[in-house]
Amino acid sequence: MPRSSGAPVSAGDLLTLEELGRFRRTSTLRGAGLVLHAWATIAGAIALYALWPSPWTLGVAVVVIGTRQLGLIVLMHEASHWLLFPSGPANTRVGTWLCAAPLGEDLRGYRRRHHQHHRLTQQPDDPDLALSAGLPRSRGRLALALLADAAGLTALAAAARWRPWRDGPAAAWRRARAPLLANAVLACALAAAGGWSLYLLAWLLPWATWYRVVTRIRNIAEHGLVPGAEDPLRSARSIGAGPVARALVAPYRVNYHLEHHLLVFVPCWKLPQVHGLLLAKGYGDRIERSSGYLEVLDRATARRRSS
Repeated sequence: MPRSSGAPVSAGDLLTLEELGRFRRTSTLRGAGLVLHAWATIAGAIALYALWPSPWTLGVAVVVIGTRQLGLIVLMHEASHWLLFPSGPANTRVGTWLCAAPLGEDLRGYRRRHHQHHRLTQQPDDPDLALSAGLPRSRGRLALALLADAAGLTALAAAARWRPWRDGPAAAWRRARAPLLANAVLACALAAAGGWSLYLLAWLLPWATWYRVVTRIRNIAEHGLVPGAEDPLRSARSIGAGPVARALVAPYRVNYHLEHHLLVFVPCWKLPQVHGLLLAKGYGDRIERSSGYLEVLDRATARRRSS
Protein backbone atom coordinates (compact mmCIF):
# COMPACT_ATOMS: atom_id res chain seq x y z
CA MET A 1 0.00 0.00 0.00
CA PRO A 2 1.13 3.60 -0.55
CA ARG A 3 2.88 5.30 2.34
CA SER A 4 0.19 7.98 2.44
CA SER A 5 -2.46 9.39 0.18
CA GLY A 6 -0.38 12.36 -0.92
CA ALA A 7 3.28 11.46 -0.29
CA PRO A 8 5.60 11.90 -3.29
CA VAL A 9 6.41 8.65 -5.08
CA SER A 10 9.73 7.65 -6.59
CA ALA A 11 11.14 4.51 -8.21
CA GLY A 12 12.46 3.42 -4.80
CA ASP A 13 8.89 3.34 -3.44
CA LEU A 14 7.80 0.95 -6.16
CA LEU A 15 10.70 -1.35 -6.93
CA THR A 16 12.95 -3.69 -5.04
CA LEU A 17 16.57 -3.90 -6.21
CA GLU A 18 15.73 -7.13 -8.03
CA GLU A 19 12.75 -5.51 -9.77
CA LEU A 20 14.86 -2.47 -10.62
CA GLY A 21 17.40 -4.62 -12.42
CA ARG A 22 14.70 -6.54 -14.26
CA PHE A 23 12.66 -3.53 -15.36
CA ARG A 24 15.58 -1.49 -16.66
CA ARG A 25 17.05 -4.30 -18.79
CA THR A 26 16.83 -3.52 -22.51
CA SER A 27 16.87 -5.99 -25.39
CA THR A 28 18.47 -5.86 -28.83
CA LEU A 29 15.96 -8.40 -30.11
CA ARG A 30 12.96 -6.45 -28.78
CA GLY A 31 14.28 -3.12 -30.03
CA ALA A 32 15.02 -4.46 -33.50
CA GLY A 33 11.63 -6.17 -33.54
CA LEU A 34 9.80 -2.92 -32.82
CA VAL A 35 11.60 -1.05 -35.59
CA LEU A 36 11.07 -3.92 -38.05
CA HIS A 37 7.40 -4.12 -37.08
CA ALA A 38 6.90 -0.42 -37.82
CA TRP A 39 8.53 -0.61 -41.24
CA ALA A 40 6.92 -3.94 -42.14
CA THR A 41 3.49 -2.50 -41.33
CA ILE A 42 4.26 0.57 -43.45
CA ALA A 43 5.47 -1.65 -46.30
CA GLY A 44 2.33 -3.78 -46.10
CA ALA A 45 0.06 -0.73 -46.26
CA ILE A 46 2.01 0.65 -49.23
CA ALA A 47 1.76 -2.73 -50.99
CA LEU A 48 -2.00 -2.81 -50.37
CA TYR A 49 -2.47 0.47 -52.20
CA ALA A 50 0.12 -0.25 -54.91
CA LEU A 51 -1.44 -3.60 -55.80
CA TRP A 52 -5.09 -2.54 -55.53
CA PRO A 53 -5.17 1.23 -56.05
CA SER A 54 -8.47 2.82 -55.09
CA PRO A 55 -9.70 5.61 -52.80
CA TRP A 56 -10.53 2.97 -50.17
CA THR A 57 -7.13 1.30 -50.11
CA LEU A 58 -5.48 4.72 -50.14
CA GLY A 59 -7.56 5.74 -47.13
CA VAL A 60 -6.56 2.60 -45.25
CA ALA A 61 -2.92 3.13 -46.18
CA VAL A 62 -2.96 6.77 -45.01
CA VAL A 63 -4.34 5.82 -41.58
CA VAL A 64 -2.09 2.80 -41.08
CA ILE A 65 1.07 4.54 -42.31
CA GLY A 66 0.31 7.76 -40.41
CA THR A 67 -0.06 5.78 -37.19
CA ARG A 68 3.21 3.92 -37.79
CA GLN A 69 4.91 7.23 -38.55
CA LEU A 70 3.89 8.23 -35.05
CA GLY A 71 5.21 4.81 -34.01
CA LEU A 72 8.61 5.71 -35.46
CA ILE A 73 8.56 8.91 -33.41
CA VAL A 74 7.71 6.83 -30.32
CA LEU A 75 10.71 4.62 -31.10
CA MET A 76 12.86 7.73 -31.63
CA HIS A 77 11.73 8.71 -28.13
CA GLU A 78 12.87 5.31 -26.86
CA ALA A 79 16.25 5.83 -28.51
CA SER A 80 16.53 9.30 -26.97
CA HIS A 81 16.33 7.60 -23.54
CA TRP A 82 18.82 4.89 -24.61
CA LEU A 83 16.08 2.26 -24.24
CA LEU A 84 15.70 0.88 -27.75
CA PHE A 85 18.98 -1.09 -27.60
CA PRO A 86 21.55 -1.90 -24.89
CA SER A 87 24.22 -0.19 -27.03
CA GLY A 88 24.40 3.61 -26.97
CA PRO A 89 25.68 3.93 -30.57
CA ALA A 90 22.93 1.59 -31.80
CA ASN A 91 20.31 3.78 -30.14
CA THR A 92 21.68 6.87 -31.86
CA ARG A 93 22.23 5.31 -35.30
CA VAL A 94 18.99 3.37 -35.57
CA GLY A 95 17.05 6.12 -33.81
CA THR A 96 18.42 8.66 -36.29
CA TRP A 97 18.27 6.83 -39.61
CA LEU A 98 15.28 4.52 -39.23
CA CYS A 99 13.08 6.51 -36.81
CA ALA A 100 13.78 10.25 -36.74
CA ALA A 101 15.19 11.21 -40.15
CA PRO A 102 12.38 9.76 -42.32
CA LEU A 103 9.97 12.06 -40.42
CA GLY A 104 12.25 15.09 -40.68
CA GLU A 105 13.30 14.94 -37.01
CA ASP A 106 16.71 15.42 -35.39
CA LEU A 107 17.34 12.81 -32.68
CA ARG A 108 20.17 14.63 -30.94
CA GLY A 109 18.25 17.91 -30.73
CA TYR A 110 15.14 16.07 -29.57
CA ARG A 111 17.14 14.21 -26.92
CA ARG A 112 18.41 17.45 -25.37
CA ARG A 113 14.98 19.09 -25.39
CA HIS A 114 13.15 16.01 -24.16
CA HIS A 115 15.38 15.44 -21.15
CA GLN A 116 14.62 19.01 -20.13
CA HIS A 117 10.91 18.15 -20.40
CA HIS A 118 11.42 15.35 -17.88
CA ARG A 119 13.29 17.59 -15.46
CA LEU A 120 10.68 20.36 -15.69
CA THR A 121 7.44 18.46 -16.36
CA GLN A 122 4.46 20.86 -16.35
CA GLN A 123 6.65 23.67 -14.97
CA PRO A 124 6.81 27.10 -16.69
CA ASP A 125 10.12 26.19 -18.39
CA ASP A 126 8.92 22.81 -19.68
CA PRO A 127 9.71 22.93 -23.44
CA ASP A 128 6.67 20.73 -24.17
CA LEU A 129 4.21 22.81 -22.18
CA ALA A 130 2.72 24.38 -25.31
CA LEU A 131 1.82 20.96 -26.77
CA SER A 132 -1.16 20.61 -24.42
CA ALA A 133 -1.86 24.32 -23.87
CA GLY A 134 -5.17 26.04 -24.62
CA LEU A 135 -7.30 23.44 -22.87
CA PRO A 136 -10.13 23.07 -22.24
CA ARG A 137 -11.56 24.20 -25.57
CA SER A 138 -14.98 23.88 -27.11
CA ARG A 139 -15.93 20.74 -29.00
CA GLY A 140 -16.25 22.82 -32.15
CA ARG A 141 -12.74 24.24 -31.86
CA LEU A 142 -11.24 20.85 -31.18
CA ALA A 143 -13.12 19.36 -34.14
CA LEU A 144 -11.89 22.17 -36.41
CA ALA A 145 -8.30 21.61 -35.24
CA LEU A 146 -8.55 17.89 -35.98
CA LEU A 147 -10.14 18.60 -39.37
CA ALA A 148 -7.28 20.99 -40.17
CA ASP A 149 -4.85 18.21 -39.28
CA ALA A 150 -6.70 15.68 -41.44
CA ALA A 151 -6.88 18.11 -44.39
CA GLY A 152 -3.16 18.83 -44.32
CA LEU A 153 -3.59 22.47 -43.28
CA THR A 154 -1.58 22.02 -40.09
CA ALA A 155 1.33 20.58 -42.08
CA LEU A 156 1.15 23.46 -44.58
CA ALA A 157 1.17 26.01 -41.75
CA ALA A 158 4.19 24.29 -40.18
CA ALA A 159 6.00 24.34 -43.53
CA ALA A 160 5.27 28.05 -43.92
CA ARG A 161 6.81 28.73 -40.49
CA TRP A 162 9.90 26.62 -41.19
CA ARG A 163 13.11 28.65 -40.94
CA PRO A 164 15.99 26.17 -41.26
CA TRP A 165 18.54 28.94 -41.68
CA ARG A 166 17.79 30.64 -38.35
CA ASP A 167 21.00 29.34 -36.75
CA GLY A 168 23.14 29.74 -39.86
CA PRO A 169 23.74 27.51 -42.89
CA ALA A 170 26.12 25.10 -41.13
CA ALA A 171 23.65 24.27 -38.36
CA ALA A 172 20.80 24.07 -40.88
CA TRP A 173 22.74 21.56 -42.96
CA ARG A 174 23.58 19.44 -39.90
CA ARG A 175 19.87 19.20 -39.06
CA ALA A 176 18.69 18.69 -42.64
CA ARG A 177 21.20 16.23 -44.09
CA ALA A 178 19.86 13.06 -42.42
CA PRO A 179 16.17 13.83 -43.22
CA LEU A 180 17.06 14.76 -46.81
CA LEU A 181 19.10 11.60 -47.34
CA ALA A 182 16.53 9.33 -45.68
CA ASN A 183 13.70 10.78 -47.74
CA ALA A 184 15.75 10.61 -50.92
CA VAL A 185 16.25 6.88 -50.32
CA LEU A 186 12.55 6.43 -49.56
CA ALA A 187 11.50 8.40 -52.63
CA CYS A 188 13.79 6.44 -54.93
CA ALA A 189 12.68 3.09 -53.49
CA LEU A 190 9.00 3.94 -53.85
CA ALA A 191 9.50 5.41 -57.31
CA ALA A 192 11.19 2.17 -58.39
CA ALA A 193 8.33 0.17 -56.89
CA GLY A 194 5.42 2.14 -58.30
CA GLY A 195 6.34 5.59 -59.59
CA TRP A 196 7.03 8.93 -57.94
CA SER A 197 3.38 9.39 -57.02
CA LEU A 198 3.73 6.48 -54.59
CA TYR A 199 6.12 8.53 -52.44
CA LEU A 200 3.70 11.46 -52.46
CA LEU A 201 0.59 9.40 -51.71
CA ALA A 202 2.00 6.68 -49.45
CA TRP A 203 4.53 8.66 -47.43
CA LEU A 204 4.04 12.43 -47.61
CA LEU A 205 0.22 12.32 -47.59
CA PRO A 206 0.00 10.25 -44.36
CA TRP A 207 2.69 12.47 -42.79
CA ALA A 208 0.72 15.61 -43.69
CA THR A 209 -2.67 14.28 -42.55
CA TRP A 210 -3.27 11.32 -40.21
CA TYR A 211 0.11 11.61 -38.53
CA ARG A 212 -0.89 15.15 -37.54
CA VAL A 213 -4.23 13.95 -36.17
CA VAL A 214 -2.75 11.24 -33.94
CA THR A 215 0.09 13.52 -32.85
CA ARG A 216 -2.42 16.12 -31.63
CA ILE A 217 -4.41 13.42 -29.80
CA ARG A 218 -1.20 12.14 -28.22
CA ASN A 219 -0.20 15.63 -27.05
CA ILE A 220 -3.60 16.25 -25.48
CA ALA A 221 -3.75 12.82 -23.86
CA GLU A 222 -0.31 12.78 -22.25
CA HIS A 223 -0.36 16.06 -20.31
CA GLY A 224 -3.56 17.91 -21.18
CA LEU A 225 -5.43 19.16 -18.07
CA VAL A 226 -3.44 16.96 -15.71
CA PRO A 227 -4.25 18.00 -12.13
CA GLY A 228 -0.89 17.84 -10.34
CA ALA A 229 2.25 19.42 -11.76
CA GLU A 230 4.15 18.62 -8.54
CA ASP A 231 2.90 15.06 -8.14
CA PRO A 232 4.59 12.44 -10.40
CA LEU A 233 1.42 10.35 -10.19
CA ARG A 234 -0.67 13.22 -11.59
CA SER A 235 1.64 15.23 -13.85
CA ALA A 236 1.13 12.84 -16.77
CA ARG A 237 -1.64 10.45 -17.79
CA SER A 238 -2.07 6.73 -18.36
CA ILE A 239 -4.68 5.95 -21.04
CA GLY A 240 -6.42 2.66 -21.65
CA ALA A 241 -5.92 1.37 -25.20
CA GLY A 242 -7.36 -1.78 -26.70
CA PRO A 243 -6.25 -3.41 -29.96
CA VAL A 244 -8.03 -0.86 -32.20
CA ALA A 245 -6.60 2.14 -30.36
CA ARG A 246 -3.11 0.64 -30.41
CA ALA A 247 -3.43 0.01 -34.16
CA LEU A 248 -4.79 3.43 -35.12
CA VAL A 249 -3.83 5.95 -32.42
CA ALA A 250 -1.40 4.64 -29.77
CA PRO A 251 1.45 2.49 -31.14
CA TYR A 252 4.15 0.86 -29.04
CA ARG A 253 2.63 1.47 -25.60
CA VAL A 254 2.72 5.25 -25.95
CA ASN A 255 -0.51 5.31 -23.92
CA TYR A 256 1.44 4.50 -20.72
CA HIS A 257 2.88 7.98 -20.41
CA LEU A 258 2.51 8.36 -16.65
CA GLU A 259 4.35 5.09 -16.15
CA HIS A 260 7.13 6.32 -18.42
CA HIS A 261 7.54 9.54 -16.44
CA LEU A 262 7.55 7.69 -13.15
CA LEU A 263 10.10 5.05 -14.21
CA VAL A 264 11.89 6.73 -17.09
CA PHE A 265 14.48 3.93 -17.43
CA VAL A 266 11.88 1.27 -18.38
CA PRO A 267 11.59 0.26 -22.08
CA CYS A 268 8.17 0.84 -23.63
CA TRP A 269 7.37 -2.85 -23.96
CA LYS A 270 7.59 -3.25 -20.15
CA LEU A 271 5.31 -0.31 -19.31
CA PRO A 272 2.15 -2.48 -19.04
CA GLN A 273 3.96 -4.35 -16.24
CA VAL A 274 4.65 -1.02 -14.53
CA HIS A 275 0.96 -0.15 -14.77
CA GLY A 276 0.06 -3.48 -13.18
CA LEU A 277 2.62 -2.85 -10.44
CA LEU A 278 1.07 0.54 -9.64
CA LEU A 279 -2.35 -1.06 -9.27
CA ALA A 280 -1.00 -3.99 -7.24
CA LYS A 281 0.74 -1.64 -4.81
CA GLY A 282 -2.39 0.38 -4.19
CA TYR A 283 -1.76 3.50 -6.28
CA GLY A 284 -4.77 3.02 -8.55
CA ASP A 285 -6.81 5.76 -6.88
CA ARG A 286 -3.95 8.25 -7.03
CA ILE A 287 -2.69 7.94 -10.59
CA GLU A 288 -4.07 10.16 -13.34
CA ARG A 289 -5.65 7.82 -15.86
CA SER A 290 -8.43 7.59 -18.43
CA SER A 291 -10.28 4.62 -19.78
CA GLY A 292 -9.53 5.57 -23.39
CA TYR A 293 -8.72 8.31 -25.86
CA LEU A 294 -12.34 9.29 -26.42
CA GLU A 295 -12.68 9.99 -22.71
CA VAL A 296 -9.53 12.14 -22.80
CA LEU A 297 -10.89 14.17 -25.72
CA ASP A 298 -14.17 14.54 -23.88
CA ARG A 299 -12.30 15.90 -20.85
CA ALA A 300 -10.46 18.33 -23.11
CA THR A 301 -13.67 20.08 -24.17
CA ALA A 302 -15.20 23.00 -22.34
CA ARG A 303 -18.60 21.34 -21.95
CA ARG A 304 -17.18 18.37 -20.02
CA ARG A 305 -14.84 20.62 -18.02
CA SER A 306 -17.60 22.93 -16.86
CA SER A 307 -20.06 20.20 -15.91
